[in-house]
Amino acid sequence: MKYVVGIDVGSTYTKAIILSRENEIIGRSLSPTGFKLDQISKKVYKQVLAETELNENDIGYIIASGFGRHRVDFCDLTVTDLTATARGSNLMFPGTMTVLDIGGQTMKASRLDENLKVKSFRLNDKCAAGTGTFLEKTARYMGYETDEIGPLVQTSKFQVPISGVCAVFAESEVINQLSLGSAPADIMHGAMFSLVKRAIQLLKRVRMEPRLTLTGGIMRFPTMIKVIKDELDEDIINVPEGDLVQYTTALGAATLANQRLTKLNKN
Repeated sequence: MKYVVGIDVGSTYTKAIILSRENEIIGRSLSPTGFKLDQISKKVYKQVLAETELNENDIGYIIASGFGRHRVDFCDLTVTDLTATARGSNLMFPGTMTVLDIGGQTMKASRLDENLKVKSFRLNDKCAAGTGTFLEKTARYMGYETDEIGPLVQTSKFQVPISGVCAVFAESEVINQLSLGSAPADIMHGAMFSLVKRAIQLLKRVRMEPRLTLTGGIMRFPTMIKVIKDELDEDIINVPEGDLVQYTTALGAATLANQRLTKLNKN
């Protein structure tokens, strides 16, 4: 039996996922991307093979996605992260028509058609204030690490206003709020709210349709999801469980790999 692999070389983390021919998740692995994109893609690929006790002969097709997809020299095909994320979202939540993906350095909103093609999409501007980096910088200003953001913000009692116009200017806002005695948790809550406001603007620009799926590393923070749900008047908002929020693009690439392998076998 042959398996397929999807690899997502993201700006912050690189992920690999193995699927069976029935689109069942067999294994997954991730690691910080860094600067050596060709090496990190091979690293996560070998990691997931080792964890599943498979070898390269067991793999029938590999598709790479993400901003560093063209550096994956051992893949069979590359696809854009918009395409892969749409497929991964629909595999987990059939009927998804809109996707909001917030990663370390990008924020993307896309609207899909009935064939899962990206019908409309918008990206954040180049400023880090519209990405997960904004939250990481805010945390560092206050002396916290990225993995402390979730537990910190869950202790918040209310939101401290943070404009989020610019990640650089936000530092002065944070310093000012700390000097006023604002709690770090409340400042972080305000930063999340600022990020959500930008996300909602992108969703409006793509003319969001019902059945929204949230994905990306930032969605691993429960408070972030709560803020989005509070701000949107939507009956159905889907969020992948656990760390799958970080694997949606890799998962979509793997499902496309299954389709390609099926087509090749028929030919």
